[in-house]
Amino acid sequence: MNVSTLAEVTPLVLDRRADFPILARPIKGKQLVYLDNGATTQKPNVVIRAILDYYEQSNANIHRGVHWLSQHSTDLYEQGRERVRSLLNAARPEEIVFTRGTTEAINLVANSWGRANLKAGDEVVLTGLEHHSNIVPWQMLCEQVGAHIKVAPVTDCGEVDLDAYRALLGPRTKLVGIVHVSNALGTINPVAEMTRLAHEAGALVLVDGAQAVAHARVDVQAIGCDFYAFSGHKIYGPTGIGALYARYDILKNMSPWQGGGDMIYTVSFERSTYADVPQRFEAGTPDIAGVIGLDAAIAYVQEVGLDAIAAHEHDVLVYGTEQLQSLPGVRLIGTSDHKAGILSFVVEGIHPHDLGTILDTEGVAIRAGHHCAMPLMTRFGIPGTARASLALYNTRQDIDALIAALRKAQKLFGTGQA
Repeated sequence: MNVSTLAEVTPLVLDRRADFPILARPIKGKQLVYLDNGATTQKPNVVIRAILDYYEQSNANIHRGVHWLSQHSTDLYEQGRERVRSLLNAARPEEIVFTRGTTEAINLVANSWGRANLKAGDEVVLTGLEHHSNIVPWQMLCEQVGAHIKVAPVTDCGEVDLDAYRALLGPRTKLVGIVHVSNALGTINPVAEMTRLAHEAGALVLVDGAQAVAHARVDVQAIGCDFYAFSGHKIYGPTGIGALYARYDILKNMSPWQGGGDMIYTVSFERSTYADVPQRFEAGTPDIAGVIGLDAAIAYVQEVGLDAIAAHEHDVLVYGTEQLQSLPGVRLIGTSDHKAGILSFVVEGIHPHDLGTILDTEGVAIRAGHHCAMPLMTRFGIPGTARASLALYNTRQDIDALIAALRKAQKLFGTGQA
């Protein structure tokens, strides 16, 4: 990190809490403690204002109009594409395709690149840390073409077994799907190393970056991956918008997976020809306001500084880990030394759903369940976990509130210390 001490960056981050209006509202008579950022982050005023300004001052359809508003909206939309390019350090803006989010981006790759390149007997390698969004699309495709899925196992601390992963790669491996940061455990995968190994085996690599882009710098050229997907609402932007990065030499040879307006060059009843990338993959009127909101969100994160955010969140993560481990009857799930700001845990004698409900009465918002990672929960022999996930506006005081609420839950259920 390009920071010398935590003390230099923490005030910068903490001062930003006032940028998020929802953090000032009470929940059930208590001050809101929002620890569900892995599901979605809250939105700063600049994002809310950007969306409102668009509808008040600039609303028009893009790419197909000659009037000023249409051209202005097109400029704002394409400015958002350049912003995503800069966030990921992609080589060119044409490598960025706007989607509804990570899920649609992965489905795009599966249905466009996958259908054209996977055949019977081929293999897709995934890891035991994957979100359902990076499992189910490949299952559906493999069932249709006769390909097979292989899964790299997870160790007891919640890391991918790299020796086992390496052993799975072979001449039949056509694609590797890797989550950058586990949404359920917070484990940070060594995606550059895993990509290098996959490329040595002749496979392409898709990285699910939904839980990574808001918490640390991402450089797709340094990683070397072929595809990288993320969702806007995980990085302080609106829901329903996200992006797929794909290497230009791969993307330009992929066929569209949805047909309609704005993705064509010519249309007749005999045949159609398609637009260049990335418009080829953006059929119909897109979420223009969503792109503008995402642009504002990325600009906001870049202004705060991803190094500062990472340092601050790491401090809160370390503090939260220490506090949770001090509670009797609490077991952390996912104890890798390489983690982002996620605390996933179980409490003896209390179901995660009950725990989430009780914490809500104290104004503490967490996520409880399998976190769209059911195979991972099965690996640890549990139905689910309680998950506290961090963002730039979370503090040690938020952790204190979580711990106090957990003590009340244990007292209510008669568990923990007497």
